[in-house]
Amino acid sequence: KQGKILGKFPYSTRLCLSSTQKWMYGGLRHNVFLQYLAWVTYPIVLITFSAGFVQIIAPQAVGSGIPEMKTILRGVVLKEYLTLKTFLAKVIGLTCALGSGMPLGKEGPFVHVASMCATLLSKAMSLFGGIYEVRDETACAVGVGCCFAAPIGGVLFSIEVTSTFFAVRNYWRGFFAATFSAFIFRVLAVWNKDEETITALFKTRFRLDFPFDLQELPAFAVIGIASGFGGALFVYFHRKIVAIMRKQKSITKFLMKKRLLYPALVTLLIATLTFPRGFGQFMAGELTQKETLVTLFDNRTWAKQGMAEEFDYVGISEVWKNPQVNVFVTLVIFILMKFWMSALATTIPVPCGAFMPVFVIGAAFGRLVGESMAAWFPDGIHADGSIYRIVPGGYAVVGAAALSGAVTHTISTSVIVFELTGQISHILPVMIAVILANAVAQSLQPSVYDSIIRIKKLPYLPELGWGHLEKYNVRVEDIMVRDIRFVMVNCKYRDLQDLIQSTKLKHLPLKHTVGYCHPSPSPSPLLSSPPLPPSLPPPPLSSPLHSYQLTPHKIITTAIILFPPPQIAEWEDKQFDQQVDFSDCKIDPAPFQLVEWTSLHKTHTMFSLLGLNHAYVTSIGRLIGVVALKEVSYVVTALCWRVLGV
Repeated sequence: KQGKILGKFPYSTRLCLSSTQKWMYGGLRHNVFLQYLAWVTYPIVLITFSAGFVQIIAPQAVGSGIPEMKTILRGVVLKEYLTLKTFLAKVIGLTCALGSGMPLGKEGPFVHVASMCATLLSKAMSLFGGIYEVRDETACAVGVGCCFAAPIGGVLFSIEVTSTFFAVRNYWRGFFAATFSAFIFRVLAVWNKDEETITALFKTRFRLDFPFDLQELPAFAVIGIASGFGGALFVYFHRKIVAIMRKQKSITKFLMKKRLLYPALVTLLIATLTFPRGFGQFMAGELTQKETLVTLFDNRTWAKQGMAEEFDYVGISEVWKNPQVNVFVTLVIFILMKFWMSALATTIPVPCGAFMPVFVIGAAFGRLVGESMAAWFPDGIHADGSIYRIVPGGYAVVGAAALSGAVTHTISTSVIVFELTGQISHILPVMIAVILANAVAQSLQPSVYDSIIRIKKLPYLPELGWGHLEKYNVRVEDIMVRDIRFVMVNCKYRDLQDLIQSTKLKHLPLKHTVGYCHPSPSPSPLLSSPPLPPSLPPPPLSSPLHSYQLTPHKIITTAIILFPPPQIAEWEDKQFDQQVDFSDCKIDPAPFQLVEWTSLHKTHTMFSLLGLNHAYVTSIGRLIGVVALKEVSYVVTALCWRVLGV
């Protein structure tokens, strides 16, 4: 059911919004001013409505959703992120944001929508509650699967971006739901007569007998390395935009009062620059993201020697033709403009993702390299006495996978492009480029999702990357909290009450022996539910409370009358001086423990694998401290930024 719902949603929204956009632009071709006014007003209205609607209904729906899902799957409870009102705000806000034509993606919001859908369905079908124990992991795969009609890549991508460790037994759930959602998504295209049969979303027709030559592998490697630097730069640029906005206190306060002003200004700027009759003519501003990918993946060479007047293909790709500049200049302008536009647009407070814009930019960069290779080798590659021409579309596929993989730190983007194009002829170049891009990007910057987690300060444990040699030198005793609060087995109710009232902790260690650690007024990051004192003793047998004709309301009223305040206070004092009975309390007999010499590397592995919030540190069975997720996350983050030089 989840796959069926999520399969219908992306197709219907894309069909409706693309039709509206074409109708708006095509009806005013004879008046440039009205055409510009409509071109600018249409996205501004949609973006401002999306931002306002989300802020009123559920601010949790803003952004991608993948960083929040990573945190939730880690075991942290984020309130209001998987509720019905957040679901409605995300769906409506995302529909308007995508319809605006801004360089925004949908894969992240679809992951969030799928997770909310799974949560709501599991609550509605409580009879099958046991089946939905891993509903969020499955839903993440459904979100990507129905977004790109790529079930296999969707499952792998969801695992890479949301999980540190993944149980293989959950594979079939993810593949089943993702396959069904992708099937529904593509069946709707056939039902609407957009396709004759179920095919790939961006079907390519690269030659299979000789798709590429070994002499082209260095060019593919260059695409991968350059994409690695480009992906790291994109993440850095996005984070700097947010940091600059936050540092300007006056601007921040003004924008907090005028919440719709920032989205409107950003949309106005981007829409003005992409106006097809203006500067947009130099960057194919008229094309949607899907149309852009269709043209970039085309296997025919656009230009001979890069001259615009020798343009080979005049279909929808004619938009890339400009009498004033050649194809190379157009592609360079497109890449540079879309790069900063996408980074800026993803800071708008609307439901949006960054994967699709980066995917398009990578395809354009690959196309640029492919067209350059075609210009340098106009006669093609000579092999075995035959001549094979360069296929620029193959370079575009490689670039799309490499840059998107570099930004998200995933390898599964290679599988996604295979399912998107319906061909695996370029499997070797794609894998080489994606691996090289990841190697470069991971050594320079965190992924875009981890970067957003740090920007939002979500309680998530980052990964220990390369070059963190100190992870073997730092021990748990160096980061643990030594002054901890604990409960003695033979404590009194008064001591327990004082301890509970003086701290906000929900979990407290229970000690059997004293002398090894002492209570301290400093707070601890631990989280247990302490037992409550027993209720009032029963009144004497002669009391009218034992009359079976009395109602519960009368029982409470009579009980208050029988015990005057001085007598109640005296009784409470006696009860507080009694020893606490823990026999009926739920106590974890074996909480997770670490010894003081445990390395940071092993501590990080245990917290990630088991989803721990805290762990007690012992020495020969004695409690000497406690380490929580907060301490581990702080140290790991400090190491990450130190290695990256940030």
